[in-house]
Amino acid sequence: MRLYCLSSHPNKPCYVLRFKEIVMMLDCGLSAQTALNFLPLPLVPSSRLANLPAWMPQDTVDIQLEGELKDCMGRVFVDSAPEFCPPLTNMIDFSEIDVILISNYSSMLALPFITENTGFRGVVYATEPTLQIGRLFLEELVEYIEQTPKRNQAKFWKDILHLLPSPLCDSFKPKTWKLLYKLSEVQSSLSRIKVVGYDEKLDVYGALKVTAVSSGYCLGSSNWVISSDYEKVAYVSGSSTLTTHPRPMDQTVLRNSNVLILTGLTQTPTANPDTMLGELCMAVAMTLRANGNVLIPCYPSGVVYDLFECLSSHLDNSSLSTIPMFFISPVADMSLGYSNILAEWLSNTKQNKVYLPEEPFPHGYLVKTGRLKHYKRIYSDGFSTDFRQPCVVFCGHPSLRFGDAVHFIEQWGNNPLHTVIFTEPDFPYLEALAPYQPLTMKAVHCPIDTSLNFTQANKLIRELKPSTLVVPQSYTIPPPSHTHRSELVIDQESRYVISIQRGEVVSLAVKRQMAKVSLCPTLADRINCSEVRSGICLATVTAGLFVKDNQHKILELPDETPFVPKKRRLSKSEGESSTSMKYEWGTLDMDLFIRKLKQEGISDAKVEENNNGYIIHLQEEDTLIQVEDKSTHIYCEAADTQLRLKLRNILMQCLNTF
Repeated sequence: MRLYCLSSHPNKPCYVLRFKEIVMMLDCGLSAQTALNFLPLPLVPSSRLANLPAWMPQDTVDIQLEGELKDCMGRVFVDSAPEFCPPLTNMIDFSEIDVILISNYSSMLALPFITENTGFRGVVYATEPTLQIGRLFLEELVEYIEQTPKRNQAKFWKDILHLLPSPLCDSFKPKTWKLLYKLSEVQSSLSRIKVVGYDEKLDVYGALKVTAVSSGYCLGSSNWVISSDYEKVAYVSGSSTLTTHPRPMDQTVLRNSNVLILTGLTQTPTANPDTMLGELCMAVAMTLRANGNVLIPCYPSGVVYDLFECLSSHLDNSSLSTIPMFFISPVADMSLGYSNILAEWLSNTKQNKVYLPEEPFPHGYLVKTGRLKHYKRIYSDGFSTDFRQPCVVFCGHPSLRFGDAVHFIEQWGNNPLHTVIFTEPDFPYLEALAPYQPLTMKAVHCPIDTSLNFTQANKLIRELKPSTLVVPQSYTIPPPSHTHRSELVIDQESRYVISIQRGEVVSLAVKRQMAKVSLCPTLADRINCSEVRSGICLATVTAGLFVKDNQHKILELPDETPFVPKKRRLSKSEGESSTSMKYEWGTLDMDLFIRKLKQEGISDAKVEENNNGYIIHLQEEDTLIQVEDKSTHIYCEAADTQLRLKLRNILMQCLNTF
């Protein structure tokens, strides 16, 4: 069993598992952090961005490089359409992949890169919410990029990385970065997904069974159990034990696995989600009281649902219930609609509201009462009429490189009354704000990550008791920002731990020792068992082993069996019947063997013991008998066939038979 790591980001995982001749991809996350190296894509032409000075390396004159790089307050950015870092393509042929298992909608953004134009012919499994909300993420991302196209694509800067300032010079293989896929490729890749339910056992070409179980992280998020008849692999990605809106994490079937692959832990190990949520509500209230606006860059689903609920309640308690909230996204209406109809994937508290009947999320009520207004774009019909300040705006993208958030930062950035609050942990907020400097609006960092922290992960591992644990290498050392915090790592003392990083292949300590075989009922009825030891019975079977679709069957041989050599077949007249055949087993009783030799007139046997067994020398017969644990050899004159057969028969009489 081998595991390949195709991703550099533990929270955007992509692994390939080879198990019983099946090639299985575990998630296909897309790292968008590379977009931070590019200038933002404004919805309307920005004179500020257009007038940024061009940057060229010292003592270098390269006409091809001209216009590709620009300087903003000492930071160099690429002036081009943003590029993304897809999973590695040179480690495995994507056309060989049989199955892709998707854990949640944030771990499937690289799916079009995997399935389209690669020869992929496999099947993709995901839950209904993962498919539907993942579709929203993919479509939103494509629309953000395509609504502000760049005329030229910068590429020559990648040839002079050593001449560029940090962080551009630290870019990892930028020539492998890719422009985003098209909407047609998104639709084609999504059409390959087969929807599964929790605890549904899926057959993978007869060799494996895969089962999705709730991970508690977001709507429809899953952990996966991959099992054969005698081995089990658990894949835990993006899980949470906190009580939020998704169905709670199911740990039962993850226990006692041969291998546990763990990834997707919190990106903010020192930040408590409840504390961050409280700080966010306070920052919003303070800004609104000062007559300022609040911008919250967000994704179209996930934590934003909890923000609507908690923030609206806090504003009510702060006498700010008249403040409007705007949710702007190309998929805003579909996101709000889906969240209210996916009741079976929600926590029990949310499910119970459905049967009252009430809408499970309060944003349904907020929309009806006009507190929360949603629009596809800032230029949608009715937005300019409804828009009033002060207000709270939720929109994308959290990277601040594309989407409506770029417009609001450009509009509000020079006013210290306004505040931008970062809640998504995927992007360092100072890096996101770098191309907007100098910025006078306030920036508040309140990352809310409900994924397992290291304390919770270590507790979970102790409860699951895997034989082997596989984790990203970054989980075995403290984070760079907290090098002194030795508790912010995965405990490696009490178990066998394998660490893995991008581009590595590791062998997992799982050896296939047994396989399940079904026996033909007719043959089974004729089997005569012999008890060779208390509680142990043996029987012989003469039949054919047939293997098809990874299923093993023992069936009766037909009268004419072409694949059995003629010299190995016994006719009924010359061969023994199956009931009279005997089979020897066990170790040789040396004392009994010597007595039998004496009874047959061979009394000069000398026995020598060595490390491997015994050597018996028959002096008069000039013969040696070498007895080992698993074999016996008789060395005598080649012409003395009668002696050889005689010794063989004596030897057989000293063994157990059935």
